[in-house]
Order: sequence, then C-alpha cells, then structure tokens
Amino acid sequence: MYEFDAIDIKIVNLLLEDGRMSASEISRRMGDISERAIRYRIDRMRDEGVIQISAVVNPEALGYSIKADVWLEVESDAVLDVAKKMASFDNVTYVACGIGQNDISVQVVAKDTSKVYYFVTEVIRKVPGVRKTTTSIVPIILKDVYQWRVPERIAKEATENESN
Repeated sequence: MYEFDAIDIKIVNLLLEDGRMSASEISRRMGDISERAIRYRIDRMRDEGVIQISAVVNPEALGYSIKADVWLEVESDAVLDVAKKMASFDNVTYVACGIGQNDISVQVVAKDTSKVYYFVTEVIRKVPGVRKTTTSIVPIILKDVYQWRVPERIAKEATENESN
C-alpha cells in the first residue's frame, strides 16, 4: 500500500484541478518544495499505480445528455462474460461486478430516454445469461470517481504512524 503524506495529497489535489499543471506551477503554488521533488513524486505515484493522468471526456458535450444506471441480475456462471460484454458497448461508461442483490452495475449514456429504453430492452436483456434488469435515469451526478480527493486523514494517519 502506498504511504501518502501531506505533500502527496496537495500534489494530487492540484492535479485534480488541472491534470496538465506543470511541476513548476505546482511547486510555485505549494511554495515549500522544489520542482524536481514534485516531478519525482508525480512519477513515483504514477509508476506505483496510485494516480493516472488522462483526459476525461464529458459525454454531454457530445450530445449524450441522458445517464442511466442499470443493475443486472445474471446467471451465476455467466457474470464475468456478461460484464465483459457490457464493457464492450460504446455507450457504457462504467461496469462493475458486485455481491448482493445485483450481479453487475452498468452506467449507460444516451442522447434521449428512448435510446436508453431500446438499449436496455433490446440489447442488454438479450445478452445470454441476463435474467433481469433494473434501470434508473440519473439526472444529476454530484461527484464522480475522477473528482474523488485523497482524504486528509490518510496523511495524518501516516504521520502519526511515523512518529510512533
């Protein structure tokens, strides 16, 4: 497990504001760490798989203004195959396998609700192994995974562990 400190958290939070922010700009904003140290920390976090820096496409900008969460109940021996099939569709932005009432969770984007309806009833439900779907239109997303920030308490816990 990667051990975050307060400096790493500040760097990550600045990169969340702007993933293209240069090490020199991060150094300038933080004021107490060199550009070289910033570059080293970013490289280390990337190499260890802690962060990735990439473009995030906004589906709404391309006309895909409708989002829907679809939960699938699937035959037990088909869960991974169905999940992989869901991940192959262009209008699916998220696929996860779960434990509980539903086996797979999928997020779908579409240009209108009729397209969501068609995709769920004529595509998803016809995938071999799918037993049942439950769909919910998502009008507002307040926080998405790419907006998640490292909790400050992680740095505090790491600092406390170092002093013990």
